[in-house]
Amino acid sequence: QVQLVESGGGLVQAGDSLRLSCAASGRTFSRSVMGWFRQAPGKEREFVAAIAMSGGTTNYAVSVKARFTISRNYARNTVYLQMNSLKPEDTAVYYCGADLTQGTQGYNSADYWGQGTQVTVSS
Repeated sequence: QVQLVESGGGLVQAGDSLRLSCAASGRTFSRSVMGWFRQAPGKEREFVAAIAMSGGTTNYAVSVKARFTISRNYARNTVYLQMNSLKPEDTAVYYCGADLTQGTQGYNSADYWGQGTQVTVSS
């Protein structure tokens, strides 16, 4: 049974940093693309960042590029999201995804999801 377990969310002030972690178990995702999506209240879930577990190629949403960094520990089947210079508009539930799927405009879903972790940024 595949499980993705996120951790690291919390309440911070604007300008602060947070690091999210996502540990995958149940199978290896060594040839997969893993990543992060987020969903703010009243909005649809949106893509944040993705990384190819083999090779480490990364992809970011324009809104977080240069502030967020996605990385992975290949041996531990774990993905991280370092979030710097956080803004109130980054407030959302952040979801880890594995086996990301692509639409015409980039990554838009995943075959496996974590339960989500809340990130709240106060102004």
